[in-house]
Amino acid sequence: MNVVDERKEKFNRYKELRENPEEVLSPAIKPVAEYTIFDRVKDITDVGTFKEFHFDYPETNPLDFEGYVEKKEELRAECGCHDGIIAGKCKIGGYPVVLAVMNKKFMMASMGIELGETVCKSAEYAMEHKLPLIIFTASGGARMQEGILSLMQMAKTSAVIEKFKNNGGLYITVLTHPTTGGVSASFATLGDITLAEPGALIGFAGPRVIEQTIGQTLPEGFQRAEFLEEHGFVDQVVKREDMKQTLTRILMLHQEVLV
Repeated sequence: MNVVDERKEKFNRYKELRENPEEVLSPAIKPVAEYTIFDRVKDITDVGTFKEFHFDYPETNPLDFEGYVEKKEELRAECGCHDGIIAGKCKIGGYPVVLAVMNKKFMMASMGIELGETVCKSAEYAMEHKLPLIIFTASGGARMQEGILSLMQMAKTSAVIEKFKNNGGLYITVLTHPTTGGVSASFATLGDITLAEPGALIGFAGPRVIEQTIGQTLPEGFQRAEFLEEHGFVDQVVKREDMKQTLTRILMLHQEVLV
């Protein structure tokens, strides 16, 4: 089966799944529409504690990319968020934290100026208020419509995260499917503690690109969360239903240090 046929088969499978949402699936193959960032926030945070940050950003289209602004406006109405990430303060298991969740439905949560700035401002808020920072990552990489400015977010977010950690901040990343490209090459993989969801694809380039580049067949499960845990890149693979309990335990263990 060639690549085109594989993608057609996958698309048809997703179409079937959307028509039968009661079917239980692993995160790695679940359609984007089935588990939203708001479901994530609801499952992870204590009831009624999440207060979203509303940062004031000017509209950006640095390359005057045709249709880019209109596409963002359309997605804002559809997704209920201003860009490919939401952030705010909340409590998890009674412990106050700063939480950010990336939204695959918004241009595959590709990292542009606004997303990068939200990560930085969230880290700066956590540093100022001496709170842990937790980011759920999911991204296809850099946002091509913003050119080199999207790539610059890698350096910017990495620098701010490093400053936060050097000031004693606890930084936890949760890698969800997929975490790739410039996001995986920057703030997603800088956590003091790195968790991942089962089956999540994690890496810079995709396995097919790597195989074509090096001319070798990759090991089974390469770049999946379980493979990365086995090789020390991920601290623990955590099921979605166990995530809040796991995060609560981590926050509890670090309370004395954080205080």
